[in-house]
Amino acid sequence: MYAVTLDGFGGPEVMKWAQVDDLPAPGPGEVAIDVVAAGVNRADLLQRQGLYPPPPGASETLGLEVSGVVAEVGAGVRDWRPGDKVCALLSGGGYAERVNAPAAQLLPVPEGLDVAAAAALPEVAATVWSNLVMTAGLHSGQLLLIHGGGSGIGTHAIQVARALGARVAVTAGSRYKLDRCAELGATVLINYREHDFVTTLHSEYPGADIILDNMGAAYLERNVEALAVDGHLVVIGMQGGVKAELNLGALLAKRGSIHATNLRRRPETGHGSKAEIITELRRHLWPLVSDGTVVPVVSAEVPVTDVAEAHRLLDSDETVGKVILGIREP
Repeated sequence: MYAVTLDGFGGPEVMKWAQVDDLPAPGPGEVAIDVVAAGVNRADLLQRQGLYPPPPGASETLGLEVSGVVAEVGAGVRDWRPGDKVCALLSGGGYAERVNAPAAQLLPVPEGLDVAAAAALPEVAATVWSNLVMTAGLHSGQLLLIHGGGSGIGTHAIQVARALGARVAVTAGSRYKLDRCAELGATVLINYREHDFVTTLHSEYPGADIILDNMGAAYLERNVEALAVDGHLVVIGMQGGVKAELNLGALLAKRGSIHATNLRRRPETGHGSKAEIITELRRHLWPLVSDGTVVPVVSAEVPVTDVAEAHRLLDSDETVGKVILGIREP
C-alpha cells in the first residue's frame, strides 16, 4: 500500500507519498478503513518537524483523522460491517491508503455529508465537544471567547456554541478571517494584531464565561484578566510557549478555573477516553451535523501526492477552517 513517509524531520518537503508495507489484518476490536480523505491538523505539522512524537504504540505515519469505507472488521466488532461509510479519530496513521482504527473511535458519515468532507470532523469535533461541553459545561446564555477563531477548531467551536445558545467572541489576525467567523455566528470580532483582546472584550462584557485557548503561556495572564466571575479557561495548545507565571490572586478573585487538556494521549476506553467522547458526539453533535446546523468548514482539498502543499496551506494566514487530503475516490 501507499502512505506518506518522512525523509527525516523538517519542512513540508520531507514528506513523500511512497509504497510501504501492507498493514496487518485488523486485530480484536479494530476496523480496517479504506481511506478516502484525511484531515490535516497542526499536530501533523509539529510531528513532521520532530516536535510532537506519537504516543507509545501509535503509528509513526502522520494523520489523526480519516474518512472512508470499512474494508474489514476484527474479532468482536459488532457495530460495523464492510461497506459502511465512516470517519474515525486516530492516534496516527491517517495519511495512508488504509488504516486500522479502534471500533470505538468510528462514527458514521453524517447523513447528507460527502464522505471526503467528513474527514474534517473527528479531530475538531472531539476537541471542541470534550473541552467546551464535557469539561467546561458550555450552555445557553454564556459568552465563549475563542482564540484562533479562523482555525479548524475555531470555526467548528463557533457553530457548536451558537447551536447551544451561547454568544461567541473570537480573535483572529485578519479582517478576512474575522468576516468568516461572523458568517458562522461570532458577534465579537477582535483583530489581535490591532487591538488588545482583554480591553475590547471588557468594553462590551464583564468577561468571558469560557475561554478556549490555543496559545498557552503567552496568553495566560491576559486570559485570566478576560475571565468573568466563575469563568473557565481551557488550554488546548501551546503555540505561545509552555511556561508562564500565574497570578493566583487574580484567579481566586474571579473564582476561576484553568483546565489543560490533550486529546491524542487520552486512553481508548474508560473514564475520559476517546471512546467516551465519540459516544457523546454521536448522541449529541451528529444530529446537528446531519441537519446542517453544524457543518465542516473546508478551505481546500489537496491530493495526497501534493501533501507538502496541504501543510503549507494549513500554515497560511489566509486559510480558514480545515485542509483535507484526498487519498482515493469515494
